[in-house]
Amino acid sequence: MVDTLATTTIHTGTRPISLARAGVVLSALPVLFLIFDGVIKLTVIDPVVTSMGELGYPVSLARVIGALELACVLVYVVPRTSIVGAILLTGFLGGAIASHARIESPLFTHTLFGTYVGLMIWGGLILRHTTLRALILNSATGRDARWA
Repeated sequence: MVDTLATTTIHTGTRPISLARAGVVLSALPVLFLIFDGVIKLTVIDPVVTSMGELGYPVSLARVIGALELACVLVYVVPRTSIVGAILLTGFLGGAIASHARIESPLFTHTLFGTYVGLMIWGGLILRHTTLRALILNSATGRDARWA
């Protein structure tokens, strides 16, 4: 005689560990780059002076742009505010894309670089946040009428 126990599966909203780890790695790459970029703008090293001149911005704005960049990254790395941080960084990167498009920089290496960074920011965030991932997937498939 075999006794069997009835089991109930309860969805707790936990995310698979592998997705969370991939999300952290994917998010770390742009975060490290943006921290580096913000710090060199604060210190105003020679390549920053050169690039600000090429883009047509006064060098005096370098520190302001660097501080804003670091503030946006800080908002992104705090888990509670990471979605707001991703939105802020998307706007920041959009400005970088517009600046390079204005001076007709090479498309794939300079102009679209902000797009690549933004894709990593949002990709990492989607992998880390179960709720955001569900919202995007449900909206894409039309299964969640609450967001229509």
